[in-house]
Amino acid sequence: MRFFTSDRFVIPLPGGHSFPGRKYVLLREKLIRDGILKADVIYPSPLADAADLARAHAPEYIAAVLDGTLDAKAQRRIGLPWSETLVNRIHATMGGAVMAAEAALEDGLSGQLAGGTHHAHRDFGAGYCIFNDFAIAALKVLAEGWAARVAIIDLDVHQGDGNAAILADHPDVFVFSVQGEKNFPHHRVPSDLDLDLPDGTEDEAYLRALADHLPAVFDFRPDLVLYQAGVDPLKEDRLGRLALTFDGLAKRDRLVLTECRSRGIPVSMAIGGGYANPIELSVQAYANTYAVAREVFRF
Repeated sequence: MRFFTSDRFVIPLPGGHSFPGRKYVLLREKLIRDGILKADVIYPSPLADAADLARAHAPEYIAAVLDGTLDAKAQRRIGLPWSETLVNRIHATMGGAVMAAEAALEDGLSGQLAGGTHHAHRDFGAGYCIFNDFAIAALKVLAEGWAARVAIIDLDVHQGDGNAAILADHPDVFVFSVQGEKNFPHHRVPSDLDLDLPDGTEDEAYLRALADHLPAVFDFRPDLVLYQAGVDPLKEDRLGRLALTFDGLAKRDRLVLTECRSRGIPVSMAIGGGYANPIELSVQAYANTYAVAREVFRF
């Protein structure tokens, strides 16, 4: 198995910024320290090719991001200050998504210790998302003929509006998104299948709803699943409105990954969300996802 990280690029942020950028390094260190992943299976994510970005994003938007010429309103909507390091980081995160998809098709499972940038649209970013990793990966896989049908299972607590918008005209991609009904974004783009959950939803109700809707993904008969294992449904997450426990999140991951593996469907994972205070709670939840993946895929 091969996994990818872009944490060699640490985004410079002003003091007190709300984005917990250090969680990526903390996750890699924890996975190695706890014996969940060995250091030699974690590879630096390559920088994305320009052609891969262009399949999902408008050329004018790409140029403005890379040149640092987005206007102030567009930059505020993203929520991250522009820098050359930020450009390198997003290039690596997009490249990691493509590499993880390719590795999953070869090995059965892969993922990157980053990603989940599902609020990025074709011509604008939002919610800490600049380019859309799963849209880029899905369109790359299809363009190269590596797979004929791709499904996205997005279990971040926020609806994947960017996934839905970019992939709306692609019948060979199925987008399933589960989210808190009152969470960001407030203006949503319909996915192929959306599941809205009320504030305070706990483990049992969440897992029951997920199990009821998950078969629709497999009715689509995907050759590859891109799984956004968001940890912001965790009760302690400050940007989520659900109330899952560590055990509930682990059962969620086990359900998704077991259903995929039992059907022989390769899975590429991305981490999403993760805004608990302290951030170590989110890092623990991320690590638990990888521990479950190791158990299910037996590596």
